[in-house]
Amino acid sequence: MKDKFQIEGLDLFYGDFQALKNVELSLGERAITAFIGPSGCGKSTLLKSLNRMNDLVEGCRITGRVLLDGEDVYGDMDVNLLRRRVGMVFQKPNPFPMSVYDNIAYGPRTHGVRSRARLDEIVEKSLRDAAIWEEVKDRLKKPALGLSGGQQQRLCIARALAVEPEVLLMDEPTSALDPISTSKIEDLVLELKKNYTIIIVTHNMQQATRISDETAFFLLGEVVEFGATEDLFSMPKDKRTEDYITGRFG
Repeated sequence: MKDKFQIEGLDLFYGDFQALKNVELSLGERAITAFIGPSGCGKSTLLKSLNRMNDLVEGCRITGRVLLDGEDVYGDMDVNLLRRRVGMVFQKPNPFPMSVYDNIAYGPRTHGVRSRARLDEIVEKSLRDAAIWEEVKDRLKKPALGLSGGQQQRLCIARALAVEPEVLLMDEPTSALDPISTSKIEDLVLELKKNYTIIIVTHNMQQATRISDETAFFLLGEVVEFGATEDLFSMPKDKRTEDYITGRFG
């Protein structure tokens, strides 16, 4: 499996607090990698470092390298281009207060797509790819905030797909959803893996075992263990991983 991201000696500080310590990871292309670990252990922080969302946090300092297809994202890479290549879906669905159609067309428009026919095409394809087209095709002009929570989250995935990213970062995308919506999102993520590299932060260990190819276990800002999901859950090499997945702490 080819690597999409290589993270080398990454340290991240918020002021004096060190949130990530010497992280070394290779994340495979067109694979699903899960980040697990207790709250506040650094998994979302690392996720946001991959498309430089942490740039927006005051006092955040990063050393080390994050390579996307061999190019350092903290080097000369244009941040807007980076965020176009590396899309993000957040924990709580966050549709814009506009129509379903305009939510999806928003990204392509900011990147200069003006043709109505082309926008129609992108909107339909993105909604189909996010497995929600059938549910919303008759209400494209209606407010996106009128959709259910699970539909809103699939809409946000469609919105991320509309600019044709290579990578999707997902920060606990199902934690605010009911079991049926969660299951739909998991099916969708497995389907999207054919065309995208997906990195997902999850509190739900069953979810990690169901959908991910590889898993990284974080504790106090360090990657304790990283490997094939099946191996990590069935034969963890580190006692701390074992204690976490068997529920002894966390």
